[in-house]
Amino acid sequence: MDYDLRALSVPLPEDILKLKWGGDFETALEVTERRLQQEGLPEALKQRLLLEREILGRIPRQYPYSWQEALSMLKARFRDFSEEELRELWLSDSCDWIYRKGQPFFHQRFLGNLLKTNAALRNRDLQSDGKAFDGRNRDLLRENILRAKEEGCTRAHIHLRTTIRLTEKGAERCRGKQIRVYLPLPVEYAQVHHYRLRNIAPLPRMVAGPEYPQRTAVFETVCTGGESFSAEFEFDNIMEYHAPDPEQILAAQPSFYTEEQPPHIRFTPYIRRLAEEILEGETNPLLKARRIYDYITTHVRYSFVRQYGTFSQIPEYVGTSLKGDCGFQALLFITLCRCAGIPARWQSGLYATPYETGCHDWAQYYVAPFGWLFADCSFGGAAYREGDEERRVFYGANLDPYRVPQASEFQHGFCLPEDALREDPYDNQVGEIICEGQALSQNDGEFETIHELVSPMQPQ
Repeated sequence: MDYDLRALSVPLPEDILKLKWGGDFETALEVTERRLQQEGLPEALKQRLLLEREILGRIPRQYPYSWQEALSMLKARFRDFSEEELRELWLSDSCDWIYRKGQPFFHQRFLGNLLKTNAALRNRDLQSDGKAFDGRNRDLLRENILRAKEEGCTRAHIHLRTTIRLTEKGAERCRGKQIRVYLPLPVEYAQVHHYRLRNIAPLPRMVAGPEYPQRTAVFETVCTGGESFSAEFEFDNIMEYHAPDPEQILAAQPSFYTEEQPPHIRFTPYIRRLAEEILEGETNPLLKARRIYDYITTHVRYSFVRQYGTFSQIPEYVGTSLKGDCGFQALLFITLCRCAGIPARWQSGLYATPYETGCHDWAQYYVAPFGWLFADCSFGGAAYREGDEERRVFYGANLDPYRVPQASEFQHGFCLPEDALREDPYDNQVGEIICEGQALSQNDGEFETIHELVSPMQPQ
């Protein structure tokens, strides 16, 4: 079935909306199904309800912990934790939650989010593993900044293997059926140089072209259980250092990448008002981008979120909740920049260092004569929380070389069109598996994606 993601801009009927956020997802789904059977339903509303039918099934599975279960987990993890503290975290929106049948339930990653963002609780952690690891990672970033400023460029050779495997749960669902697997690969553009695909197995049906915006290798097979799909690749990531001077900005600026892109990149009344408030009449494009970056890095809290595909308007969510993960912050930056007439676009993939490899999103913006610059708002925000102003400023125009860009466009289709609503219809870092018109869920443990360094990484 084809889904029109732009339909998320259509408001939901109020009865469905009340049931949804009241936590009665079963009845909300029933009402949605009934509404879809009505004759004469406007096409835009029909498309919205088809998307909502998927969303209603996905949201509650991501919030498994009741109040008492969450409290027990927190007491077991943090010294002298009290129920009053949980209530304060809940009221301050520091723990993502929804109502389920009138009772609060907490997101599956709420504990990890607190460990990442709440220093006071982290100091009371009864399981202190990982603190030395975090220190090594910060030291690596600091060394990169010093080297970039001294040498004008930093680089790293990245040699990775990405593997997608069906779990037993996924195999049970798909056994005997045709599956299509989309495995993410680096886009050969921007900072990627000397790319080489060293190995891929089994033989794919096709591999997208080098600069395809969401590049994948596509496999098709009948599932028998235990299937595994992998690609090994290497490349040089080369990052030039930029310290752009606002006095050198050209009068003529380009207009590409300044358009709206529904459902998320939209210049809603609130986005327009927020942009006006942040910019305060500033006209220099570089200084406008800096103001937007400064606002996000100093006002938006990092927070894990539920699946992107369950949100109807991400930038407004970030702009009103003042929280969000790396991709949410990047989307707010892109949307505010475009609203202000500054070209801005998406870049995402992996953050891969000698110490960790994980999914990450960031942004680019264009200012003539300097060209495309980078903005990593979540890295800048982390630096702000740690009091490292030099690092915060660095990520307003630059990146470290520990990146594997796998997507150059947000909300782009795959080279071989998918016949289902993807688990993540906007980005592609862990891949997708489609089985007879339905997307498997990594979130629900139906497949797993592993990114691993093949050889030790050393800055060059």
